[in-house]
Amino acid sequence: MTTTGTADERPLFGPESRFSGFFDDPRWALAIIRATVLEAAHPQIGAALVDNSTFVAHPWRRLRNTFLSMRRMFGADPAVREREAARLNRLHARMSGSDSRGRAYDAMDRATRAWVVATLFESAVTMCRLSGQPLDQDTMERMYAEYRSFLAALDGDASELPEELDDFWRYFDRVVEDELENTEAARVILYRLFDHLPAPALLEGAPTLWAAGRAVVGPLLGAITVASLPESYRRRAGLPEMPGASTLMQGAYCAAGLARFLPEGWINAESIIEALSLSPGSDDPRARTVAALAARMKRASALLRLLTPLSGVPQPDPAPSGGTGESRRSAEEFFRKVLDQTGDGHLDWPDLAAMARELSTRLDLDEPEETRLYDAFAAWWRELQAALDTDGDGRVSAEEYAAAAPSLAGPALIRVAEVLFDVTDKDGNGTIDAVEYRALFRTAFNRDLTTTGGAYSRSAFVGDFLSFMSGRRTNTAYDPLLTDA
Repeated sequence: MTTTGTADERPLFGPESRFSGFFDDPRWALAIIRATVLEAAHPQIGAALVDNSTFVAHPWRRLRNTFLSMRRMFGADPAVREREAARLNRLHARMSGSDSRGRAYDAMDRATRAWVVATLFESAVTMCRLSGQPLDQDTMERMYAEYRSFLAALDGDASELPEELDDFWRYFDRVVEDELENTEAARVILYRLFDHLPAPALLEGAPTLWAAGRAVVGPLLGAITVASLPESYRRRAGLPEMPGASTLMQGAYCAAGLARFLPEGWINAESIIEALSLSPGSDDPRARTVAALAARMKRASALLRLLTPLSGVPQPDPAPSGGTGESRRSAEEFFRKVLDQTGDGHLDWPDLAAMARELSTRLDLDEPEETRLYDAFAAWWRELQAALDTDGDGRVSAEEYAAAAPSLAGPALIRVAEVLFDVTDKDGNGTIDAVEYRALFRTAFNRDLTTTGGAYSRSAFVGDFLSFMSGRRTNTAYDPLLTDA
C-alpha cells in the first residue's frame, strides 16, 4: 500500500514522500555520516564493512551508488523498487564471515538490516531537531511508516522494527546501550576516512588545494559527528569530544538548515554527485563545465602552493601523451588504485567481488548475468591466489603482486573479459557499438573506439581489458570505471 486513507497525507514512496524531501537537503550530508557511524558501530555491520566495503578507497563512488540506490528504493515505480531490492539482496547474500573476535556476521540477518533502516530514520529526526526545525508527532509517524515500508520492500516485511513510533524509541535506546561497540569500522569513519579522503575527479588536478581544505574540514566533520552521537554510546565507546564541539555541531546543522530559504531546485544532490564523479575527459556534455572548473581549481592550487607550501602533498601526474589516452603506471600504483578495492593494503576475494559488484551495478545486470560475472571473478581470484600467494596467508600483498605480475593475465581473466563483452553486447551481434560501449564505460568512449565502422569486436575488447588489468596501463575508459574514488 502506497497511500493512506486521508487526502492530506503523502504517498509512502515517490517524490511526495517525506523522505524524498531530504534528498536535496544539505543537512542530510551531516545526518548520513552520523547514521553510517551508528551502523558501523553494530558489530555485524562493522565487520561486514571492514571485510567487504570500498568506502575507504572509493568513498565518492560508494556515495554515488548509495544515493542512486536510495532514489530507486524510494521512487514511485514499484517495478524499479522491486528490481533494486532484489539486487541489494543478491549483493548482501554474498557477504558473510566472522570478525576479529570470531563472531559470525551475515549481511542478510534481518535484525541487522532493520538497524540500518533505524539509524537512517533516527538520524533524519535528529538532524531536524539539531537544526532548530523539530518534526511534529504526526510528521514523525508518517515518516516512520515510510521507513518501515522501505524495510518491508527490502526484507518482505518490517516486523524487526516496532509497529508504533513510541516503541521504536525504546528499541533504539536498547540497541545503542546493549549492542553497539567501538568497532574498527566506526573508528575508520571517524578518524581515518576524513583525514585521508581522496579527491573527487573534479579536484584531482588540484592536490594542494584539496589537501588544505581536507586538513581543515576533516577534523571538523569528525568532531561534529562525534558530538551528535547518542551520549550513552560516546561514553561507553570512549569517544573524545573536543571543547566546543556541541556548539560547533549545532551551528553546522543550523547553517545547513538555512538552505530552506533558497529557491526550490537550487540544490540538486544528484547533479552535484554526478558532477563530482565526472572526469574532465568524459564525453558527458557536463564535462566541459567540469574541465573549466578543474582548470580554475588547478590555478588556485598552484597559487596556494606558492603562498603556503605543504610538504608531503602528492603532485598530479603529467597528462598522458599521444592520442590513445594511455600511459604506463607503476606496479605499486596499479595495485593501490585498481586491485586493492577495499583499501586494506592486500588483495583478496572481497577486492575482486567489489569489482564485480561495481560492474554489475553500472550495467544493471539481471541475476543470471550477474552470477556469471561473479563466477568469472571468483575463478580469477583462485588463479591469482594459486600464482601469487607465496606465503599461504590467503591474500596477496603488494610485494607478492609486484614479483609475479605477469600471472594476472591467465585464462580466468580472459573469461571475465568475455563475460563483460557478452553482457555489453545487448543485441548479440558479436560487436559492441558506440551506444553499448557508452553504457559500459560512460566516459571517453570515442577515444578508444578505434576499430573500423565504429564497432568493437570481441577480440579487441578482450585485448584491451587484458592490457589494462595486466599491462598496468592507464586507460581513459577503464580507469573511471574501476579506479575513481
